[in-house]
Amino acid sequence: MFVNSILNMFKKIILVVTILLCQFICLAQTEDSIAIKKISDEVLSNGKAYENLRFICKKIGPRLSGSVQAQKAVEATAKMLKDGGADTVYLQPCMVPHWVRGEKENGFVQVANNEKYLLHLCSLGNSEGTGKKGISAGVVEARSFKELEQIGAAVIKGKIVFLNFPMNPTYVHTFRAYGESGISRWAGASKAASYGAIGVMVRSLASNADDFPHTGVMAYNDSFPKIPAVAISTNDAEWLSKQLKLKTPLTASFTNTSKMLADTISYNVVGEIRGSEFPQQIITVGGHLDSWDLAEGAQDDGAGCMQSIEVLRTLKAAGIKPKRTIRAVMFMNEENGGGGSKAYLQNAKQQKEQQIFALESDAGGFTPRGFNLDMSSQKEQVVKEWSSLFFPYGVYDFNEKGSGSDVGPLKEIGTALAGLQTDSQRYFDIHHAETDVFEAVSKRELDLGALNMAALIWLVSEYGL
Repeated sequence: MFVNSILNMFKKIILVVTILLCQFICLAQTEDSIAIKKISDEVLSNGKAYENLRFICKKIGPRLSGSVQAQKAVEATAKMLKDGGADTVYLQPCMVPHWVRGEKENGFVQVANNEKYLLHLCSLGNSEGTGKKGISAGVVEARSFKELEQIGAAVIKGKIVFLNFPMNPTYVHTFRAYGESGISRWAGASKAASYGAIGVMVRSLASNADDFPHTGVMAYNDSFPKIPAVAISTNDAEWLSKQLKLKTPLTASFTNTSKMLADTISYNVVGEIRGSEFPQQIITVGGHLDSWDLAEGAQDDGAGCMQSIEVLRTLKAAGIKPKRTIRAVMFMNEENGGGGSKAYLQNAKQQKEQQIFALESDAGGFTPRGFNLDMSSQKEQVVKEWSSLFFPYGVYDFNEKGSGSDVGPLKEIGTALAGLQTDSQRYFDIHHAETDVFEAVSKRELDLGALNMAALIWLVSEYGL
């Protein structure tokens, strides 16, 4: 009888505690919802990201590392951070490669009847040039490195290799397809050179058929000759592949005058709001300021930079005081070297900074769908418990892994990482192509990304990880 009474008493205590805990959680979530609604209203009513992006794209334009335009963008974004209310704004030096495209590339394929098919092409980033005389040779197609190996040096020597690695259309997550096919662009030149090729043409990493060549970084293996590398449009790749299947003799020719100059100094642009309770704990949010030189770099990654500046501006404008220090970083040189991310990590290590969380936006300013996470399972669970707070703003997916190439190195010092996940179905229509312009960005989509980023940054600032 006595034991039953004790058990009943414990059950009542547990019930009361459970009810109180549920009420506390509900109250906390209600308060969090109110704060996030305040953030949302500020971004959607008074957001500056779109107009800041217009300035970067139209007044400055392409921002290739080492260029005059890149330095102008450094100065412009520093001012944007100051105007947005950052407590501190400073430049963080970093060494970056200085590659120049040179004169506009040209190329064609000459078929058996001496007709010339003009190619839509562009040099790959960091590629050596052909010189003004160009190169001309027969073409060998390969759809994988394994196939290239099977063809062998006896056939490839003295030829131009055509690497035709289409992005897999069956992947709904287009970044997965990009990751698989990207090896052709990154390592294709040295792989082809190892079999004696004199040049390489790479199928553009694009989701759809079009006439716009997509550039992007490539790297050389110093064990082999540094042969020139260009990308051709997906339409041209399809045409060329069909011609080669007909077994008719053809010759490809192209000219590019690109070259690599000596490394030069540039800067990450950093703006901070100092934390009110735990200022030593740092939360980083950022995108990369540099872009390729074919267009304005609006989606890649002007959008991510302007969203990151908007996070700081919004919290200041809404009168929200973060408990932890929030730092917006415009990383330099993501596209062809990673100099900015290396400098940021090195500085964090030297200063023994407590970098508790870092969020990157480098998937374009499209409609946000979720956040990719790269952190311990315990911290991941904390973030996922906040997921219902994001449902009203269109974000629901917290299950993909990953973060971004600029914040990624911070994993070395134990930082929890995340990346804004957007609807990427249109991203590889414009990625690294001349179509990446301001007009391709929707203000509404850009702002939705910024408000969800600001909400997540605020939650981490409020509760830690």
